[in-house]
Amino acid sequence: MSILISEIFGPTIQGEGSLIGRATVFVRTGGCDFRCDFCDTLYAVLPQHKGDWTPRSPAEIVGEVEKLSGGHPILITLSGGNPALQPLQPLLDLGHSRGHNFALETQASRAQNWFSQLDFLILSPKPPSSRMEFRAEKLRECLDAAQNGPQISLKVVVFDEADYAFARRVHALHPEIPFYLSVGNPSPQNGAEADANDLARRLEWLLDRAARDGWFGATILPQLHVLLWGNKRGV
Repeated sequence: MSILISEIFGPTIQGEGSLIGRATVFVRTGGCDFRCDFCDTLYAVLPQHKGDWTPRSPAEIVGEVEKLSGGHPILITLSGGNPALQPLQPLLDLGHSRGHNFALETQASRAQNWFSQLDFLILSPKPPSSRMEFRAEKLRECLDAAQNGPQISLKVVVFDEADYAFARRVHALHPEIPFYLSVGNPSPQNGAEADANDLARRLEWLLDRAARDGWFGATILPQLHVLLWGNKRGV
């Protein structure tokens, strides 16, 4: 069964969330059920880019990953778009048989039985600045599908006060799950280069905001890949 692929690149590092700094190869699928206002990968989301997405078999995908990793086992990060829309069970089976681990990040809008076969599941509900609807029951379905198989974490991108308040509400729904806040990067939406000073100010604000609330259980991080490479694609 083929999988729609937008791009495969690496080795690089995971730039945010629970796996920040980990060496990985990204497998970015094409197609998404959301249209977030702050999306920085529209080339993997919008239908007009579908001609650039290539149907590839699990063997072809693993072969490309191993070409990039020099044949060494590596963490494969499944991203998108929304990779939960793709038939990924055969890819997980093949990759695991060859010593690879898998992390998947999704907005928790579509649960799949194969979530339980992942090594890491990062659920990233979209905040108000995305202009997308959050449905708590869909998040619960994703958690139920995982069946305590992968290491699970929650991550919310924060641009402003409304996003921060949303993150607090999501955390309150599942306080037992490790929670990460990621500083929003507005530059892909306005066509500008990443502004390290602006991102640092946003991080400082978010750190202070959480401290004033006494919210010390969340891990607050910048997007490391943006600080290193700006908005450059494929790194």
